[in-house]
Amino acid sequence: MFMAKKERTGRTGGGALTGVVTVSGDPAGVWLEGERRGVAVYAPGGYQWVPGRGEEMLVLKAGVQGEKPCAVGVPSGSGDLAPGEVRIVAGKSSIRLGLDGVIDVTGTLKVNGRSVVLEEEGL
Repeated sequence: MFMAKKERTGRTGGGALTGVVTVSGDPAGVWLEGERRGVAVYAPGGYQWVPGRGEEMLVLKAGVQGEKPCAVGVPSGSGDLAPGEVRIVAGKSSIRLGLDGVIDVTGTLKVNGRSVVLEEEGL
């Protein structure tokens, strides 16, 4: 118990802030209380993401003194998703995983570099 209390008293930084991306990429630049460059970008396992300039992003201030800012995400804008559903969006493309087992793809679908053309039912 004493060690946990001692560890907390040494922290003066930490916490989270929202900011605007000033330099796209990984690492990124983000305007927080001032511009921070070299902000590491984190995403869920298996997911890759490069924040775009002008996007709002959540930044955690890691490290004992909050000296290691880490970008962890952008506002989700869930729209019409039901609880538990997932949508991955990039520009005009999206993949929606529905709770009913339906996978809805918007945009041109390619498998191994070849476009997949599906015929509509009833034709």
